[in-house]
Amino acid sequence: MRATPQRAGRRLGVRITAGAAVLALGTLAACSGGGGDSGKSHDAIIMWHGYTDVENKAITQLGQEWNAAHPDQKVNVTFAGSNDDALKKTLASFVSGKTPGVAYEYGSSITTLAQRSQTQDLTSLVKGTPSFQWNDFFPAARQAATTPDGKIYGVPALVDNLALVYNKKLFDAAGLSYPTANWTWDDFRNAARKLSEPSQHKYGWAYVNDGTEDTVWRYIAMLWQAGGDLLTPDGKKSAFDSPAGLAAMQLLHDMAVTDHSVYLDTGDGQYQNLFNSGKIGMLWTGPWDLGTINKDISYGAQFLPGKVTHATIAGPDNYMLFNKGDRTTAWAFVQWLDSAQTHLKFAIATGDLPLRQSETQLPGYKDFLKRYPANQVFVDNLSKNATKSRPNIPAYPKISQVLGTAVQSVLLGKAQPQAALDDARQQVDQILAGE
Repeated sequence: MRATPQRAGRRLGVRITAGAAVLALGTLAACSGGGGDSGKSHDAIIMWHGYTDVENKAITQLGQEWNAAHPDQKVNVTFAGSNDDALKKTLASFVSGKTPGVAYEYGSSITTLAQRSQTQDLTSLVKGTPSFQWNDFFPAARQAATTPDGKIYGVPALVDNLALVYNKKLFDAAGLSYPTANWTWDDFRNAARKLSEPSQHKYGWAYVNDGTEDTVWRYIAMLWQAGGDLLTPDGKKSAFDSPAGLAAMQLLHDMAVTDHSVYLDTGDGQYQNLFNSGKIGMLWTGPWDLGTINKDISYGAQFLPGKVTHATIAGPDNYMLFNKGDRTTAWAFVQWLDSAQTHLKFAIATGDLPLRQSETQLPGYKDFLKRYPANQVFVDNLSKNATKSRPNIPAYPKISQVLGTAVQSVLLGKAQPQAALDDARQQVDQILAGE
């Protein structure tokens, strides 16, 4: 359980808009001078990843294990730089012709990549390979690998979600009971208020308020908790300007502006230091942050508080295949990499959450929980509360930018919740209409 730079960056993946990536593509392409090979190296297909630290060590070991058992289907497992730059690098490789056979990609990149001819449509492979057991993956991960037309362009590489992490010592000092799985928004707000002493820079909760997707995805979780949704079922209109959307925005306003119980992080991650110093009582965060918590902090993890549901939001990432000539080996490799037995090895080594529901039934899963006990809540979330993913549509980065500004304005007290929603709705509907 530890945070790694690429995990922190992964949450910000939608910052890389398609337009920005295409601009970068032009720059890199100009430097590449073009080319024409398929990305093969030393008779092995290339797999790009952005893992560092223990994850890099674990994926390298798995690559060696695969190659030893498959001398005729070797894979060159290669660190290709931060996952934050995965989309940009992949698009550049399309121009240079030096395209990886397999690459780790943010879930938010799938719509951009699916529009490119080099990206392999995996629908027939996934659905035509019963042993792959597609439905064994958690629902949000399957959604994140699927475009709105039902085509599958990736297989899960990582799953995560948000849960409530709290400082037990601060709860004890305030005379508060620890959060339960049935906590309501009122329970959460009351606790945050009692944990706060703004004059001493102590806050009950922290919220990343830099206007990026890190600002937006917590709001979307609240929107779902209140029974609302981001878009209409056909994806053609906004749906967040609703009673549910207003309730979520009002809670943010009431806690940040009325109660002054929220530390508004500017995106520099100071909330982590403040949690460690006892200045913040609760976080909504993922398993990647657990490793940043000091060993002398006694903390607990629980489902997010709820209203209609206790929905959380997940940020699944994918392995995607590119070179058609590498398809057979690449598909065999990712099947093995995504098998319950292989991935559980990776999870035990790294603290990553299980990709498959069947992983939790393997004997080794007990070792995983023994090593990472706080991850149990995040694993339970995968089947109980992480039932949706953000829409896989090209317009999502623009929608996220609009919502980020709206949430930011409410948290700062610069706009009332309904006014912020009205303005955001108009902008998002224009985006969806292509205006």
